[in-house]
Amino acid sequence: MLEKEFKYFVSHHDEIFRDHPNKFVVISGEAVVSAAESFDEALSQAMAQGLEPGTFLIQECTEGDDAYTQTFHTRVVFS
Repeated sequence: MLEKEFKYFVSHHDEIFRDHPNKFVVISGEAVVSAAESFDEALSQAMAQGLEPGTFLIQECTEGDDAYTQTFHTRVVFS
């Protein structure tokens, strides 16, 4: 679910960031349909455009890949 939208975000991240730096972007299909200062504002914009929940992605667009990657560390020791 929303894999296409997330793949679009990752593959077009640099151009999306250039156009919408540090914004919350609404992606539907393979297009940015709006951008906002906050998650709540982005959600309101999406709903106002008639997008149904579960059919769009709201992603914060920050510089670099920090917005869509996570690193987990553990202190597990195998002996």
